[in-house]
Amino acid sequence: MGGSFCERRVVVTGLGVVTPLGTTLETFWENLIAGRCGIHRISRFDPSPFATQIAAEVRDFDPSPAFPSAKELRRTDRFAQFGIYAAWAALKDSGADLDKLNREEIGVIIGSGIGGLETTTQQHQVLLERGPNRLSAFMIPMLISNMASGMFSMYYGLKGPNYATCSACATANHAIGEAWRTIKAGDAVMMFAGGAEATIVPIGIGGFCAMRAMSTRNDDPQRASRPFDRERDGFVMGEGAGVIVLEELEHAKRRGARIYCEVVGYGNTADAHHLTAPSPGGEGAARCMRMALRNGRLNPEDVTYINAHGTSTPAGDVAETQAIKAVFGEHARRLAVSSIKGAVGHMLGAAGAVEMAASVLALWHGVVPPTINYEVPDPECDLDYVPNTARELKIHAFINNSFGFGGHNASIAAKRFEG
Repeated sequence: MGGSFCERRVVVTGLGVVTPLGTTLETFWENLIAGRCGIHRISRFDPSPFATQIAAEVRDFDPSPAFPSAKELRRTDRFAQFGIYAAWAALKDSGADLDKLNREEIGVIIGSGIGGLETTTQQHQVLLERGPNRLSAFMIPMLISNMASGMFSMYYGLKGPNYATCSACATANHAIGEAWRTIKAGDAVMMFAGGAEATIVPIGIGGFCAMRAMSTRNDDPQRASRPFDRERDGFVMGEGAGVIVLEELEHAKRRGARIYCEVVGYGNTADAHHLTAPSPGGEGAARCMRMALRNGRLNPEDVTYINAHGTSTPAGDVAETQAIKAVFGEHARRLAVSSIKGAVGHMLGAAGAVEMAASVLALWHGVVPPTINYEVPDPECDLDYVPNTARELKIHAFINNSFGFGGHNASIAAKRFEG
């Protein structure tokens, strides 16, 4: 694996997604750049008693191709099904033949912000109605947040570094950044990294309703999530998974891999401010982006596009806008900034990886996905948010932002692959 930390270059060679806009890259990308929306009235349970009755659900999902047997599938919570399927799809997209590679040098970091909430809910009901002796022996392995990562490594014999990140909505970006560091450090040559989440269950929706964090635009679900728009009233819950294949450059070249782009920087900071609110002026997010630029040896002017965290919350979107202006100065006015959460909702611990896939595809195809439902400008959100219509743009470098409850910030910097 040779070479120093700084010398090793890390590239993206595979992408896999499970989203409300589709479970193949092609369908996801086609729907995303067409400005379609995956938000509808909740169908998985009766949402009538809840203040928020809408979400971005993954529908018509068949995870079985990624699983060795129907029995294994039954023993897996929905969030881990999403994660394992996205990792399997990323493996296919990468073109890697694992039988020809050293599996001890291949690792997995697939995180989750909340883990197996559906299993927790179901088993708690069993406990109340039938007693402790009727709980499933698989309850704990199904609900713990590391199981998408652990099970994917078991199914495919991957014996390199393996764990899960858990940092709320920054989870998947932290997974990607830590995978990047792992390869830079020489501890692996290939990493599957991302996040998975499945919280569209009554207790999940109810908990976020109690926080008054979500949109209550129930009569107009397609226009409910509206990042940076003045009339935004909260985020819309999404579900799904994203997994990115990161690979040491020389290893990728030896196997003739298609290289989407090069990951060059990672920022990881804390607000140290509040349970849920961003730090004033987006100070923690600004430090995070600066760290990613510094690690990537990028000047602010090198960045063409920012995939914003852009949740459609009143405070969050303003703080991120302020952070971008603090870091990029006058160049902030020339940046394309967009959020895909209007289309797919907020996937919490999976958001960063699905948004990383969107950013990579934007660079690869030369098209920036739009911020849909941007109708009424907010004087405090005054950047170019690529409103409503995708835009052709040659991207030199991009930043992908994710910020989570608890004050967790994670930014990934990537650029067009050269040489």
